[in-house]
Parts: sequence; C-alpha cells; structure tokens
Amino acid sequence: MSLSNPVLQAMALSCIRDDRVLFSDLTFALDVGQVLLLEGKNGSGKTSLLRILCGFREPDAGRVCWCGASINDSQYHADMAYIGHLDGIKKELTVLENLNVALALGQTGLYPLANALARVQLAGYEDVLVQALSAGQKRRLSLARLLVTKNRLWILDEPFTSLDKQGIKLTETLMTEHTASGGLVVLTSHHDLNLSGVDVQRIHLS
Repeated sequence: MSLSNPVLQAMALSCIRDDRVLFSDLTFALDVGQVLLLEGKNGSGKTSLLRILCGFREPDAGRVCWCGASINDSQYHADMAYIGHLDGIKKELTVLENLNVALALGQTGLYPLANALARVQLAGYEDVLVQALSAGQKRRLSLARLLVTKNRLWILDEPFTSLDKQGIKLTETLMTEHTASGGLVVLTSHHDLNLSGVDVQRIHLS
C-alpha cells in the first residue's frame, strides 16, 4: 500500500525470536477506513507483529508511527484497543463490572453500556460472573469493550475464536461499521473475511 499521509505506518520492521528471523524489512501503511489482514501459518510471526504494533515489544529493527509520530511518543495508546487470544476480561467480576473497568481505563465510546450489551446479545447478563459465561459469550463481552470505549484503531488477534456463525457475522458487521466511521482495523485470522465495501489489505507472513 502506498499512502501519502497514512495514519498507521510500519517502516522496515524486523522481528527475531529464538534466533529465527520471523520477518524482516516489513513496510506497510494503513489509513482511515481500511482493514489490514495478516495471514500465515502458525509460528509465522503474526502475533509477534501485532505485539510490536501494540507497543508491547520493540522490533529488532524499524519503527512504527501513528499520525507521523512514533507510537512511543504519541497519544497512540489512547487511540488503540487490543484483543488478543485471551479475552482480556476479569473472570471474578460480573459482565457489567468488566465494562465499567474498561470505561475507567479508556475514553467513553458511542455505545452506552446497555446498548453495547444488547448489540453483542448479552442483555440480561449484566450481573453474571464472567466465569459462568461460555467461551463465545466471553468473546462477545470483549467486543462490547470495543463498543463502550473510543478507539480509532482496533488490533485483533484471531477475533473469531470461539464464535459461532452468528457471532462471526456480528464481528464482521462491527468492523465494517467501525471503518465506515473512520476507524482502522488490524487483525489476524484464518477465517475468510466478508466485509462489504471495506478496503481490505493483506500481508502474508511465511
């Protein structure tokens, strides 16, 4: 991709793990309304790349910029939301308590709590402990966290894990709406995306 003023830009990234080069000289850019899908077999470096984009680990070479500034020097982390293989929710808290924690740590989004839970089909589960939820319901609660907070960039590692067909369709709809409102999405997935009208870029790591 070639953009004159990209919002998210990775320049000549390299990553080495256990003396093995996962990727090197990787350059890409992403603008508002776009989705970047990272593909590749297990162990190819997809999650490592996401962790670099999140700022959780430094690249072995190269840099990542947000709106022209290094992600370490900008307001990047206030604009970014990450959902990894783990759901990032506290099992000892209720559904509603988890969303309140997300709100306390982030900026208020467009969805009120009740609306967000209804959107992910968890209405009526407000007082249920997360440990009592199914794997799919926990994944839906993670999606609700994205709705109640305001983040321009969503970074999602295998977001369709544990979801049924209805949950997958819901996730795709939320990503479509997010990009339509000026958001960006970076994700890994073995699932064939169905994002109508969205500019989906792809990088295959091998």
